[in-house]
Amino acid sequence: MPPGGGIGLIDGALALSGDRIAWVGTGDLPRDYANWPAEDLGGRLVTPAPIDCHTHLVFGGNRAREFEMRLEGASYEDIARAGGGILSTVSATRALTAEALAQAALPRLDALIAEGVATVEIKSGYGLDRDTELNMLRAARALGRMRPVRVVTSFLGAHAVPPDYAGRAADYLSEICFPTLRAAHDEGLVDAVDGFCEGIAFSPDQIARVFAVAAELGLPVKLHAEQLSNTGGTALAARAGALSADHLEHATAADAAALAAAGTVAVLLPGAFYTLRETRLPPVAAFREAGVAIALATDCNPGSSPLASILLVMNMGCTLFRLTPAEALAGVTRHAAAALGLTDCGAIAPGLRADLAVWDVGEPAELAYRVGFNPLHRRIFGGRG
Repeated sequence: MPPGGGIGLIDGALALSGDRIAWVGTGDLPRDYANWPAEDLGGRLVTPAPIDCHTHLVFGGNRAREFEMRLEGASYEDIARAGGGILSTVSATRALTAEALAQAALPRLDALIAEGVATVEIKSGYGLDRDTELNMLRAARALGRMRPVRVVTSFLGAHAVPPDYAGRAADYLSEICFPTLRAAHDEGLVDAVDGFCEGIAFSPDQIARVFAVAAELGLPVKLHAEQLSNTGGTALAARAGALSADHLEHATAADAAALAAAGTVAVLLPGAFYTLRETRLPPVAAFREAGVAIALATDCNPGSSPLASILLVMNMGCTLFRLTPAEALAGVTRHAAAALGLTDCGAIAPGLRADLAVWDVGEPAELAYRVGFNPLHRRIFGGRG
């Protein structure tokens, strides 16, 4: 195959040993691997298996009625302030056990796996009480045992203020969010800590308190920032050395420079942009100029991004945000891995996990070019598949 325009495409071979890549290169296999069992992939494209680095995959119910309301003219903020939005999903999620939550999430997870995804991040945040937040994280861990997929969890207790704490966000953090985070950490349920920094959620000062508890527990942080307005969340994430800042439609060139200096990944979520019919584009040119790593993810959730297709996300990243196909592929592989703090996946190199996707395409751009078409030939997870 011809060189791949920044993708690093080669006409070569791979050697796998257990769950790791032992060798990759062109020409004849080294003598050490010459007698290993071999398989001809017929010239198909092999990429790192996609990574979905931002999802709310575990939840109860759906918000189809809100979809109708938005079509009738209601904004995301209108719905949230009227008691809908996140809070309507909270009620449906609180009604389910951890087992029921896992079962409800399985079809969404299976849809991602069917497109080659090998690693998925799953957040809590639809419980907003101790028991349900813990159940969401238990369900997420269970999904990683129920399917051949790697699950990375994020505690998102600072997602919204529940009705019984209306006007008392600081009390909610102190009395519910922080004790629940500590309990989840003690149970081994948390890989990172997230928050929603927005006018309808939490202020930068309040999120700074969340980050302080995360630091106390030795957990990395992430942040929903600058989705609906610019509140200073991106700058806060950069100061905290966050793994990622996500959404970023209202981020600025100064925010881009801060992310670059911190090594924080910009995670773009075109599904939410599309569903909410937003018009403010994230500053992709500023991210490029500053050298910010750009990831893409589904943001799979029942309200603003009911999307469970990593391939569609790649297309949306190109058509809506003007990423190149090479940037889209990097955005769901190596940059998505970085957004989760993972260093053992997201690329094809010796020593990394053998999480691979084999595609029936002639060139990498086809992965982002096609709409509603899945060219996955084979998914390899930890060397198996």
